Amino acid sequence: MFHVKQLVFMRYIGKNYDVIVVGAGHAGIEAALASARLGCKTACFTINLDAVGNLPCNPSIGGTSKGHLVREIDALGGEMGKAADKTTIQSRMLNLGKGPAVHSLRAQIDRRGYQNYMKHALERQENLELKQCEITHIEKTDDGFNIITKYEAVHFAKAVIIATGTYLKGKIFIGDVSFSSGPDGMFPADILSNSLEELKIPMRRFKTGTPARINRRSVEFSALEVQPGDEKVVPFSYETDYIPKNDALCYITFTNDETKEIVLRNIKRSALYGGEIVGTGPRYCPSLEDKFVRFPEHKRHHIFIEPCGDETEELYLQGLSSSLPEDVQLEFIHSIKGLENAEIMRTAYAIEYDCVDPTVLRSTLEFKDIEGLYGAGQFNGSSGYEEAAAQGLIAGINAALKIQGKEPFVLDRASSYIGTLIDDLTNKGCNDPYRMMTSRSEYRLILRQDNADIRLTEFGHKIGLINNERYEKFLDKCEKIRKERERVEKTIISPSKELNDLIVSRETSPIISGVFLADLIRRPQLNYEILKDFDKSRPDFTDDIFEQVEIEIKYEGYINRQLADVKEMRRLEKRIIPDNINYDDVIGLRLEAREKLKKIRPENIGKASRISGVSPSDISVLIIYLNK
Repeated sequence: MFHVKQLVFMRYIGKNYDVIVVGAGHAGIEAALASARLGCKTACFTINLDAVGNLPCNPSIGGTSKGHLVREIDALGGEMGKAADKTTIQSRMLNLGKGPAVHSLRAQIDRRGYQNYMKHALERQENLELKQCEITHIEKTDDGFNIITKYEAVHFAKAVIIATGTYLKGKIFIGDVSFSSGPDGMFPADILSNSLEELKIPMRRFKTGTPARINRRSVEFSALEVQPGDEKVVPFSYETDYIPKNDALCYITFTNDETKEIVLRNIKRSALYGGEIVGTGPRYCPSLEDKFVRFPEHKRHHIFIEPCGDETEELYLQGLSSSLPEDVQLEFIHSIKGLENAEIMRTAYAIEYDCVDPTVLRSTLEFKDIEGLYGAGQFNGSSGYEEAAAQGLIAGINAALKIQGKEPFVLDRASSYIGTLIDDLTNKGCNDPYRMMTSRSEYRLILRQDNADIRLTEFGHKIGLINNERYEKFLDKCEKIRKERERVEKTIISPSKELNDLIVSRETSPIISGVFLADLIRRPQLNYEILKDFDKSRPDFTDDIFEQVEIEIKYEGYINRQLADVKEMRRLEKRIIPDNINYDDVIGLRLEAREKLKKIRPENIGKASRISGVSPSDISVLIIYLNK
């Protein structure tokens, strides 16, 4: 006993930092890089250096709406897009059969290559120290925080960013077997939660899961549907000047009646349905058990078989997330076409972890009641690598700006999916792991993945994360778009038999006299590519220039309508609500609205209007009160 007590008082004084980041997953990486690149002395702590930038679930970056986030991270000066381009093994643009607002880039990634890239990026970054050690306590001081490690070192930081992912009191479930663990068999962070509760941070339990991995040699590929990459490869990063690798194949198969029978017969052996799991799971990425229970009308479910990298035989079974026992997993996998002889290399599991109620955070991701403390990633209740990286970037930027005495950086809903993500988390909260979707944005037509640089590069340069060389290239692109739009609006296309035959074949009316090229592009069935042979003055620009001009012309009416909505939203955002407002003094507020406003404490009228339970009449009452 004496020895244990002695250790408690044998703490040694470590280093002083401007910013300490707790965790080196996707949120922690972007937070640490942003802080260091903005000139702050930064330390990034992780339980295991081999887990830096880990992809414990799907080895992919991007996807529907998530591709938008990666593009926005890159436009602001983040690293995720560059890392993805360097380690891509298959690239696909999703939703090309729909409008440009929902086109989203997705890349299958070499898992270990991505980790190595990110670890090296942290190691090489000036002003940044990468350290392997568990953080056990965060203590608030008058001018910052004491950060205590498991080795009893005490480091000081002016600001701290918590980006713990699924490690906080992480617990693995496989059937009726459960044990403390982080993802992929890493150690959990079992002590830090207690310290956060001492800071009166409201904690809760969420749950996620990951499918089994199997050995390539055990798969019958002839029975599977092949899913190749796109012929035309589009990179994530606006700085990537090469074509990312794109030669890996993915495959598709399906569950069947036998799969369903096996799962339902063993449903009580599932940790999820057996009652062992208390955390709330993701609504939009259900386990196989959930699929069969919640959607009994579905005859089958897609299974995507995806490689984990170039130098491994591991294949990821997207769509087969489960917390059933290992023997049941093997049985239902063997019931699926092409997987009859599959060899499991990693067993599927569910993982439960501590996270925070994000409504206690400001739009900067700083805690409202603890100055200098920030949250990012799954700690804030979100799911997904891309959502985590976006929050990490914003938290890192704001921690650095605060230390430097500069104005905070906040993106609103009309500027980006990042702004939408953070506004949803901090203003609306989440009852289950939050996943970004294009349907969450009311301004998605102007928040396309193709124009992320046009929307955000100016911000990135002003903050200091976009260098002058890249900024000059960006300005040149914008000027080319302006000139091309001007040219197209003035260019007259003369009628000809060939042109009219083409137009008629596209089920649109022919032209009798000359017509502006822009008016032809406005026709739904026509576009730049189709009309290029009739456009004699077309300049030698890159495809992205023509893409921007075509979208601006074709969707001009809808875009203008959304811009008008944005103007009104921003008018309400300018109506600031004082921090010290007493909502009990606001006569006429309904009880529910009063309770929600007191809990969330929105920063302005715009945010208040988006809180569930606050009606337009409540907003009117609040505006009248503020006018007084």
